[in-house]
Amino acid sequence: MNLDDPGFVKLLRQRTSDIVKRKPRTPCDVVFVGAEEVRDLERLAEVKAWIEPNGAVWVIRPKGGRGALRELEVMGAGLAAGLVDNKIASFSDTHSAMRFVFRLKDRPR
Repeated sequence: MNLDDPGFVKLLRQRTSDIVKRKPRTPCDVVFVGAEEVRDLERLAEVKAWIEPNGAVWVIRPKGGRGALRELEVMGAGLAAGLVDNKIASFSDTHSAMRFVFRLKDRPR
């Protein structure tokens, strides 16, 4: 969602053909969300309903630089949505990724 990266989609298609660019019809394992500014993070509460109990939401954001989302803003948005971050990765030369999951005690049955 909100992530237009043809190279990334090509890599995903090498691993699975089950890719949608909007809300999935059924809960899924992984959702990737592109975020350029704080308001892009407001949908995390909605998006968490799209994942399986053991699934994850990856927020992809520009790395550093003026005006870029800060790591603490992304973490705060995840917590406000009822998710916890458990991994940070370099997505590309220009973007970082942060993974959010349900806390064990909060996972739907």
